[in-house]
Amino acid sequence: MFTYEKAEAGILAAPITRFLERLDRCHIPMHSVLLQRHDKLLLDAYFAPYKADTLHRMFSICKTMNALAIGLLEAEGKLSLNDPVIRYFPDKVPEMVHPWISQMTIRDLLMMRSCHASTTYKYTGDMDWLESFFSVPPTHKPGTVFHYDTSAAHTLCMLAQRLAGKPMLEYLKEKVLREIGWSESSYVLPNAFGDPQGGSGLMATPMDMLLLGRLLLHHGNWDGKQLLPRDYVDTAVSNLSPTLVMGPIAAEMQGYGYQIWRGEHNSFVCYGMGGQLTACFPDYDMVLVTTADTQRIGGGNQLIYNSFFEEVLPAIDRLENGTNCFIGSYDTDARMKEMNIAKDDCCAAEARLCEMIDGLAIAPVCAWTHTVVSSMQGFVNDKRYVIEENPAGFHAMGLDFEAEEGILTYEYGTHACVLPFGLKRCVDSVFPEYGLACTSSGAWISENTFYIHCHIVDTAVGSVYFELVFGDEDVTVCMKKVEETILGEYEGHLYGRVE
Repeated sequence: MFTYEKAEAGILAAPITRFLERLDRCHIPMHSVLLQRHDKLLLDAYFAPYKADTLHRMFSICKTMNALAIGLLEAEGKLSLNDPVIRYFPDKVPEMVHPWISQMTIRDLLMMRSCHASTTYKYTGDMDWLESFFSVPPTHKPGTVFHYDTSAAHTLCMLAQRLAGKPMLEYLKEKVLREIGWSESSYVLPNAFGDPQGGSGLMATPMDMLLLGRLLLHHGNWDGKQLLPRDYVDTAVSNLSPTLVMGPIAAEMQGYGYQIWRGEHNSFVCYGMGGQLTACFPDYDMVLVTTADTQRIGGGNQLIYNSFFEEVLPAIDRLENGTNCFIGSYDTDARMKEMNIAKDDCCAAEARLCEMIDGLAIAPVCAWTHTVVSSMQGFVNDKRYVIEENPAGFHAMGLDFEAEEGILTYEYGTHACVLPFGLKRCVDSVFPEYGLACTSSGAWISENTFYIHCHIVDTAVGSVYFELVFGDEDVTVCMKKVEETILGEYEGHLYGRVE
């Protein structure tokens, strides 16, 4: 039976469906999509194997959490944003410190205006991350230009921990997050030194992100209770640092606040690598949350934005006939009648959307690329190919097929590894050696070429690709991984002959 929940919020089911369909046509591996307007939850969709309670790596949204903790500590009088950051880390600063490093303020770090053009600890090997921030030679004067520096965010996280006397996220839970219903199971991944990965380690649920977006959209107020300093929140979401030079896509050229991006359509965005987006639209009183893996898709985040901008926002504008989006006593029956929208049509659209949500899953290879029925499948099935000596340490590889599933078997180092895959759907398993949850599918993309796409869906988010090209008695394997820090052995080429 049709209800007016979406219509009362100025959105009908059909444009939401078109939005999801467009994401599918873009071949983006989506993990979740949530939408809330006027504090009404309108879409709460998850792509298998992800579920509502799955903790997802939110990457740089951790930066936003650091900024909120800093704002609370400022309100408690424990710091000033104009303080030099080295004041709080005398044990991490070298004896001879560069003047520009000495000049960096907490505010500079919040605005991504440190004196480093990139993340310092990526270039210092085994050096403590904080020490690297104060030791690596600077590239420019602080407080001037925008450069996305994750080591600055990590430093803010460690500053919050020092001043709060507890980990940043636990401090926020005590002060704010439990009040809004944030998940207790959320945490921040540690680095090799046992410190939280303050720039990218947040593990949380998509619903946590929606709650965060609602809190920021309402200026830090939750049901009449001011949990965050309003002035600080309003400053944090404003345009403080131009990003025209360094923003890689249009949506990231709109400016930057305190660890929060400005976005198109007067939005502000808590952004994490790979499509982890919490986009807040004050003019529409609306929050959009997505989790995904766009890492290999050029402009993938912009595709998500554009799909929403072009399918959902115009539909809201049409339904509300260009009036102020805060609809108040909006007469849904009258407006739908005026626009010739029948209740039966709404019922059908709502049913279609519900059916679509129920069937959402990460798409298998056969859903987005040309595949063939290969006569090679029977020929290579259950054969073992001995791999020639290679730097990665692979010794053998082969494919085993059964009905609509298969297994990639390979010997790596001293271990026998198996990676199950589906032919018409993704199959869930654990990635060999790493113990990471994954979901995989495969397909013949030519008569002699079999392709496997393995999605890593755990504390790491990314993909491993295998392309096996079979000859009469041999196989050539091309491997590629898309993940920031691990799985390096799955890069390059292998050659083997049938045993």
